[in-house]
Amino acid sequence: MNNMKTKYCQDRPIFTSLSPNTEKDDIVLALKLIFQPWKWTNNRKSTIVENPLNLFEQKFKDYLGAKYAFTFNSGRTAFLAILKCLTFEPDSEVLIQGFTCNAVVNPILAADLKPVFVDIEEETLNINPDDLEKKITDKSKVVLVQHTFGLPAFAKAASFAEAATKAESAGKPADVSEDNKIVEICKKHNLILIEDCAHSLGATYNEKKLGTFGTAAFFSFGRDKVISSVFGGMAITNDEELAKRIGEYRDKLPEPSYFWIFQQLLHPILTNFLVIPFYNFCGLGKWMLILLQKLKILSKAVQNKEKKGEMPANFTKKMPEALAILALNQFDKLNKILAHQKEIAGFYRENLKNTDFSLPPDLPGRIYMRYSLLLKDKDTDKILKKARKQKIFLDDGWRKTAIVPPDTNQKKLGYRAGDCPIAEKIAENIINLPTHINISKKDAKRIIDFLKTKHTEARPL
Repeated sequence: MNNMKTKYCQDRPIFTSLSPNTEKDDIVLALKLIFQPWKWTNNRKSTIVENPLNLFEQKFKDYLGAKYAFTFNSGRTAFLAILKCLTFEPDSEVLIQGFTCNAVVNPILAADLKPVFVDIEEETLNINPDDLEKKITDKSKVVLVQHTFGLPAFAKAASFAEAATKAESAGKPADVSEDNKIVEICKKHNLILIEDCAHSLGATYNEKKLGTFGTAAFFSFGRDKVISSVFGGMAITNDEELAKRIGEYRDKLPEPSYFWIFQQLLHPILTNFLVIPFYNFCGLGKWMLILLQKLKILSKAVQNKEKKGEMPANFTKKMPEALAILALNQFDKLNKILAHQKEIAGFYRENLKNTDFSLPPDLPGRIYMRYSLLLKDKDTDKILKKARKQKIFLDDGWRKTAIVPPDTNQKKLGYRAGDCPIAEKIAENIINLPTHINISKKDAKRIIDFLKTKHTEARPL
């Protein structure tokens, strides 16, 4: 019996996603809120700062140094609000990088705009400014920059390579302080810059917070983001007129249903007490999750319609107070979360630096929502399958296709094969390692030991 117990503890499942950020206090808070339904819906009064929604927006503004912030039920709703309030002509173009999520593309389509996909750089996984400039047309209105996994999109590969060489000889991290080429391109072509900060809350570029470089930005507090309220988002801007329109747009949105709020409050409770523990019993936890979602007891992060280029009609809503309370609890722990990410990323880097894996650049100001490894001439499906046998679940959906998750219909979202060849190549050769608050160095060591085994050796791209 003791041997069985020891083996079970050693084989504790490790996840990259699946509501990873929740700690005991988050679960207890969600459980309390289940029994306090009077705190679920919006009773916002502009004069009451203590209202959770007002308080969250104020703390967010103070942290970023932004003038205006608006909560929504998701990051994609926040992005849609920004696009709708910029009032472009139908079929105006939004330049967006390949290797992105359908939750980012769908708001563009829902706003009657056209996504134009720009290739990425291998080193940064972010938009390539040279390809960006090539794809600008007379219909181009917006450049959306995605700071992938917390690496600033403004820190470009060429500058990094030069800075990294100098830093290596000095034994220091690379320092990139070049002029912002993407901002320069936007100014040159009179394009509006919007930042997708879903992966990058807390990251900086040249000591300035990401989200404050463009006309507007949006953040996500989804179940596997930097901080999590299961669903939730924020739009920010320093533009007074745009802020006025976003506020009016938000105030006209409907409230989420009580049942939808109940689903989100259940998520951290059931995943941590029911789903994750049972992953050790013949994968029972996975089937529990599927069943709970099928019975609509738990919600899905991405609905099936969204994989076909549609935003569900009943999805765009305000953020309920209950989720703002969850988000505030996590936001108050942001520095701790970021420090932990950095520590785990450093542990990976130290233990994988003499291997054949291609490691992500360690630039000042970046955060590590994931730690991405690039492989070559290896079947990542087989590697992930072998990892699952050791109770290491590394597949977070950010792989296989230029628009993720992999079962997204690329054509219906406007992407054609070959639009972004580097993004397609990266998607086939990437594995993302977890850095979230529940990953210990012992967990990271298990992952490293697995990756260093002979059957997973890889060469850099």
